[in-house]
Amino acid sequence: MKSPSDLPDLVERRELLDAQGITRALKRIAHEIAERNAGEKLVLVGIRTAGVPLAARLAKFVAEAGELETPELGAIDITLYRDDVFEGLPKPEVGVTEMPGHSIEGKTLVLVDDVLYTGRTIRAALDALMDYGRPRRVQLAVLVDRGHRELPIHADYVGTTVQTTRRESVKVTLSELGQPDRVVLREKRS
Repeated sequence: MKSPSDLPDLVERRELLDAQGITRALKRIAHEIAERNAGEKLVLVGIRTAGVPLAARLAKFVAEAGELETPELGAIDITLYRDDVFEGLPKPEVGVTEMPGHSIEGKTLVLVDDVLYTGRTIRAALDALMDYGRPRRVQLAVLVDRGHRELPIHADYVGTTVQTTRRESVKVTLSELGQPDRVVLREKRS
């Protein structure tokens, strides 16, 4: 991982979602998940780091939608599945993966992440999931889709879509991770 001094300076351009906007987006996604998966037993699997609290919030909102029982929760760390894990970076820090029960075999999973960009994180998450069994179906929910896909991956549920340039990035901060709930568009300083 690069040190803060190695990272290009980023300046905030604008806020895409505030706390209320994040809640509205997650409630809408939860209703879509409940409608599409009526009668299913779901497992929501958050991709570490920000995907984990987003999955927990979604599980609560899915239960409130009344169509399904509260989904089981899991968390997956994809560090060792990334295709860039050893590219000039120090030793990677591996987080904990937690799956409900003993297997995901035959279950419907919804992978949850904060930002969908190139698709490489999702590919790594799919690779990691297969070590825990073969799910019946995998769907993808993201808070923000910013485009620029390098792999043929799309989200089934999207909170908001924003067109970005390669010089821009999207930063999601969450109260569960010690910062206020917000989504901001940032740009590399010239």
